[in-house]
Amino acid sequence: MSIVDPELLKILACPVTHQALREATAEDLESCNAAIAGGAVETVGGTRVEEPLEAALVREDGALLYPIRDGIPVLLADEGIATA
Repeated sequence: MSIVDPELLKILACPVTHQALREATAEDLESCNAAIAGGAVETVGGTRVEEPLEAALVREDGALLYPIRDGIPVLLADEGIATA
């Protein structure tokens, strides 16, 4: 089941690079949430991420993801989370 409307997803883009976004897979979320649980994740803006992600959008190049909170994609440059 898709969290983001497929038509909306077609027009959403990374606010920094304007690359296309896709919904994070279960594996993407599992990897990120394991790092969050280990205390090793900060947003691009430098804020420590403490809550696990229920959903996210991943940039086309796979280098950054944006959380989805309460069904709303948070597409702010400082809220991005590096995946590597």
